[in-house]
Amino acid sequence: MTQEVVSLGWAVLVAGAVMAAALVFHPVSALTRVPAPAFFLIAAAVLSDLVPGLHTIPMELVQRLVTIALVFVLLDGGASLGWRRLRPSLAAASWMGLAGTVVIAGATGALAHLFLGFSWQPSLLLGIALAPTDPAAVFSALGRKEISGRSGTLLNGEAGLNDPAGIALLAGVLEVGGRTGGAAVAHVTLVFVEQIAVGAALGVAGGLALLQFLRRARLPGQGLYSLTVLAGALVVYGLATVAHGSGFLAVFVTGVVLADRGVPFERETNVSTTRSPAWARSPPSPRWA
Repeated sequence: MTQEVVSLGWAVLVAGAVMAAALVFHPVSALTRVPAPAFFLIAAAVLSDLVPGLHTIPMELVQRLVTIALVFVLLDGGASLGWRRLRPSLAAASWMGLAGTVVIAGATGALAHLFLGFSWQPSLLLGIALAPTDPAAVFSALGRKEISGRSGTLLNGEAGLNDPAGIALLAGVLEVGGRTGGAAVAHVTLVFVEQIAVGAALGVAGGLALLQFLRRARLPGQGLYSLTVLAGALVVYGLATVAHGSGFLAVFVTGVVLADRGVPFERETNVSTTRSPAWARSPPSPRWA
């Protein structure tokens, strides 16, 4: 077999093993009160030394797998919040997740430029890499825990927003080219605003369109509703990305839109967690209205 086929096989094996490990680590994490990402970090460190084949997986393929995984993580994170829960804390979460990411990335970049002697672009790239938190770790650590006050909502909202903000900043910095000074700052600002605005708009539109499809479509099996939500998230991500918006923000917003709207087979699609749904008291049945 060719090296490409072997590398693809390793990538599929790793992806399947990670999904299986997630199912195993979840109850262990709940029992031990140790966040599941800690188990993944330990397992990754051990496997990277024990399995030489992992080093042959092309980086481009790894990036694509991680991108798809992050799409599903952000969709679930948005669905765990919902608009009713997020709305009172939206302003604060936006300041923390969007403005806060910009400020931390800029401050870290400035420190790297002044004290480490890096040029501005590598300094800002370092700041952008360090500014966002990991949404997968935050969502997993908080899980379904109820935290008093708005702390849980703020943390989840900030985690869902700062990754798209960091990636939007990264796109702007990489596209600066030969611009310097005010022209460079203006270009990064324009790209950032475009990515966030387009991503948010398409996230709302995509979520509403997916909601209407779920309500009106007569799919032959209940499990197909879950696949429809996942497929819809990938479509929203793709549309936002080709429209020069933040695909990750679009997916997160789509999850928020779907969470409170009464989706058919809510238990199967796992997009309604902010209220007491009817299926908790009786078997789920589709609502076509």
